[in-house]
Amino acid sequence: MRARRAFARRLFGALFRLLALVALWLAGVAAWILWVGERDQAADAGVRADAIVVLGAAAYDAVPSPVLASRIDHGIALYRAGNAGTLIFTGGFGTGARFSESQVSRRYAIKHGVPAQAILIETRSRTTYANLVEARALLRERGLGRVIVVSDPLHMARALRLCRELGIDALGSPTPSTRFRSFRPRLQFLLREVYFFHRDLFSETRT
Repeated sequence: MRARRAFARRLFGALFRLLALVALWLAGVAAWILWVGERDQAADAGVRADAIVVLGAAAYDAVPSPVLASRIDHGIALYRAGNAGTLIFTGGFGTGARFSESQVSRRYAIKHGVPAQAILIETRSRTTYANLVEARALLRERGLGRVIVVSDPLHMARALRLCRELGIDALGSPTPSTRFRSFRPRLQFLLREVYFFHRDLFSETRT
């Protein structure tokens, strides 16, 4: 009986330590995602790139969603600040959509004073990974190198990690405004990004 109790205590202790290590690891990954999302690498004086890549988000027919609008606005602000002379909008067609996300973004940017000739778009991608694959094709086609990637803060760590995998020389510039500011949607977004971090470690599937 004593031997069984001692074994049970050792087993419980081992499980507790394992769970503690897992919790610490997950907290570390979450902290890293938050830290990357707070860093604006384009904010440093004199930073200039060849293009600004704005990652896609939902559009409602011809109108950008609040998430997409904040990304476009930030891309336009970087363009006006002289950080790059080309804007690349990504994002394909949603189910039943008349316009792609990138077409909606292009129209929005032109309405806000960006010259049409300064804008490139792709209309095939439906995921973050595909956004960047298609953007890379445009970069290579036009002979463009370094880019500034624009997305929501909690999305930035994954976006930059995918850029490294794809061989894109990228700096991150998270949107200063995002609807993911209140606790619940921010937590949901963070948990989703923690999941994607671990999925990408063990799977070749990318989204």
